[in-house]
Amino acid sequence: MTTGELIRGKREQKGLLLRHVSAQLDIDMAILSKIERGERKATKEQISKLADILEMDKDFLLIQYLSEKILYEIQNEELGIKALKVAEKAIKYGATKNK
Repeated sequence: MTTGELIRGKREQKGLLLRHVSAQLDIDMAILSKIERGERKATKEQISKLADILEMDKDFLLIQYLSEKILYEIQNEELGIKALKVAEKAIKYGATKNK
């Protein structure tokens, strides 16, 4: 399930209208609709606000959002998986170095 599908599903489950959620986000209703359909990418701030509005686990939704960002960048790259593994090592190294 995509981030947009998760957002739409939760919004509908809670009985919230597109216009009400978009107003809370301070964005046009058409933009939120495109985010839900996967035609437009939300910002990290919008994802965080959506988690609050929809009472979703913020970490879960942010992880979903970030994973889609990564996938978008490397999905058609022949060396994408190898690059991802190198990036993972760099992240782990940076985390241990900063402790």
